Amino acid sequence: MTFRQIIDKALEWVLVFLMSILVLDVLWQVISRYVMNSPSSFTDELAGFLLIWVGLLGATYVAGKREHLAIDILLQRSSPHRKYVLEMIISSVIILFSITVLIVGGSWLVYTRFYLTVKSAALGIPLGFVYCVLPLSGILITYFDMDNMYKMFKANRK
Repeated sequence: MTFRQIIDKALEWVLVFLMSILVLDVLWQVISRYVMNSPSSFTDELAGFLLIWVGLLGATYVAGKREHLAIDILLQRSSPHRKYVLEMIISSVIILFSITVLIVGGSWLVYTRFYLTVKSAALGIPLGFVYCVLPLSGILITYFDMDNMYKMFKANRK
């Protein structure tokens, strides 16, 4: 197994685990609210945090597989060389976004939440842990796109 395949498999299992916890959390919320008439206080907040993690890590996983939603009519109608150039430009823009917004901006957000000791209302956990997914997904998206660019470059050289 290559390093990329290991990361993909680990990301798959993390997503399955987080989705399972999310389903159980929402199920408990429904049971406690409607069956027991005593709504649980932490389930809303936990569901929100899990949605953040599942959304960002899911987007990372799909971006790594190059199966994300895209308008590719220009790519479909391009010559092979032009398609290569466009894909390299698109990957470069994605890397730039990942570095500036997700890694740098996300790291700043994580740092400030820990520095200011901001805690969640119901769970009481530091919000820095919740936002750690931003730089993590940025690093993974950057790695995936750099790997994709390398593979495209290698295939185009032949």
